[in-house]
Amino acid sequence: MTSPWLQPDTIAVHAGREDLAGLGVHALPIDLSSTNPLPGIEAGGLSYEAMAAGGTPTPEGGAVYARLWNPTVARFESALAELEHAEAAVAFASGMAAMTAAILAATAGTGRRHVLAVRPLYGGTDHLLSTGLLGTETTFCTAAEVAASVRPDTAMVVLETPANPTLDLVDIRAVVAAAGGVPVLVDNTFATPVLQNPVDFGAAMVLHSATKYLGGHGDVVAGVIACGGETAAALRRVRAVTGGLLHPLGAYLLHRGLTTLPIRVRAQQAGAQRIAAWLQSHPGVARVHYPGLTGDPLLGVQMRGPGAMIAVDLAGGYEAARRVTSAVALFTHAVSLGGVDSLIQHPAALTHRPVTGDAKPADSIVRLSIGLEDPEDLIADLDRALTLRRPVEVLREVQPGIA
Repeated sequence: MTSPWLQPDTIAVHAGREDLAGLGVHALPIDLSSTNPLPGIEAGGLSYEAMAAGGTPTPEGGAVYARLWNPTVARFESALAELEHAEAAVAFASGMAAMTAAILAATAGTGRRHVLAVRPLYGGTDHLLSTGLLGTETTFCTAAEVAASVRPDTAMVVLETPANPTLDLVDIRAVVAAAGGVPVLVDNTFATPVLQNPVDFGAAMVLHSATKYLGGHGDVVAGVIACGGETAAALRRVRAVTGGLLHPLGAYLLHRGLTTLPIRVRAQQAGAQRIAAWLQSHPGVARVHYPGLTGDPLLGVQMRGPGAMIAVDLAGGYEAARRVTSAVALFTHAVSLGGVDSLIQHPAALTHRPVTGDAKPADSIVRLSIGLEDPEDLIADLDRALTLRRPVEVLREVQPGIA
């Protein structure tokens, strides 16, 4: 563990690397072993038992088998836990695998099968909870309704802030108080530990779709939960049984990505602030959903900045959304977010397609993930797309010489 008084930028570079000097290496090593030699039956068995119970390998018995534990994954977990001000972290093969493990750990064998979910949420999470696939019953509510919705059999409260895709901010401390001792899980994907640390406000679990900002380059799919030690043990037990372990190569990419996370997020945020302000005055835009424009009191208190995600309610409705997503040249029309390149997508048709009823985003909304391109270039690209010019005309301006 690095020194607690260090700044996040320094922690991002050094956390999870404490054993490298002893190994005689400088760059992060990747252990791709699927199985490991056993020093003996008894020692190997005891180590296996320790990991299956949610712990770590014993020095005498070793790592045994990669489904139980991997050193490359463990280094990333250690680094992310430090950044999130948590005791521990547990990494998974995807964000949804992490969410599934959190629900199972909180409900299986406890006699409590009720989950309280504060909408809006990521569409995959909303769908998982609404289907009851894991044997749970879910009550969807607003943050203000949490206290009245908690039941004796409530196992956990799930919320996301900033919310996906509307960018609404939720007061974590207020929800934790309203939950009355029921563990609260906060999806911190949009904010990242650079801008928000839910543990500081009482959250029991902090979930990331690590695919997004933590990786930052669109080349890894992963999830991770930062939490207390007992919760981490429960999550590891679920992971060991269900086989949701993150692959070591993915863990390596994520750990490497953490080193540039603070500077990436701040640069992306600066671009988003410029673009959101410009969009607000565009005649083709009905409303811009961006925390930096609202003067939300949680900014500067709970969240250290407004982030780099923008939701745009287009004046022309679904038809405008269809045309704009097709007309952009620098924005890639794709799901996901948080990478170095800018993305645009239509939540109602894609990430939030399974969401039902009034909770589904409006057809007029498109979601922007702002990357590291020059914001003036992105503004020009959006301006051309909002005027509904043909894509080939846009491409000819951005890339002269296209036929």
